[in-house]
Amino acid sequence: MTTLDNLTTHLSQHPPATPHVTRGPTLPAHRLPYLPTPLDAFNTAHADEARSLLLHCLHSVRWSDRLAAHRPYPDLGALLAAADEAAYDLSPADLAEALAGEALPELPEDTYSAAHMALGAAHAAYEARFGHAFIIYLGDVPPDEVIDHILEAIRSRLANDPEEERVTAAEELRRLARGRLRALLGGAGLCSICGYRHVGATSPNAPAPGK
Repeated sequence: MTTLDNLTTHLSQHPPATPHVTRGPTLPAHRLPYLPTPLDAFNTAHADEARSLLLHCLHSVRWSDRLAAHRPYPDLGALLAAADEAAYDLSPADLAEALAGEALPELPEDTYSAAHMALGAAHAAYEARFGHAFIIYLGDVPPDEVIDHILEAIRSRLANDPEEERVTAAEELRRLARGRLRALLGGAGLCSICGYRHVGATSPNAPAPGK
């Protein structure tokens, strides 16, 4: 038997031991840095800034003060729930103040002139009967259905008595508030508090500048 045969036989009978490898500590999984949200900025903003943003959405000092005073909110859902609860506690004077800050939603730019005239006449009749602007939350109403949706709602609600319409208008205010808060604190565009752009949804009933 040759030397090579002897070596092969020896290795087959006595395989080399596997060397022990000492492993270092396992590295933690990579984590992206936490980016502040619009709600974070709202929660930590100066009280005057928070109230100003809320007043822009709600048009009621008492409603705005109440929500600002109960910060911080753990999530957007908690803020919206608080806004709902406060809306149900609005006094007639608070409701009148909020309604006074509202206006008809803007119509699509390509709305024909006859539709504007029809809406103007219907809205004038509504204001004469109830003493404030007609308000409605449009939600996901398609742009080409907005004018018909508003006209139908005005004509239907003109049949309400003042107390029925007060309840209906209060509910529309509550829905508008939810949509605006969701758009500003969980939505797209530059956050009015922190100045950064955030991704999300927008509301078709966003308050007009200066409102």
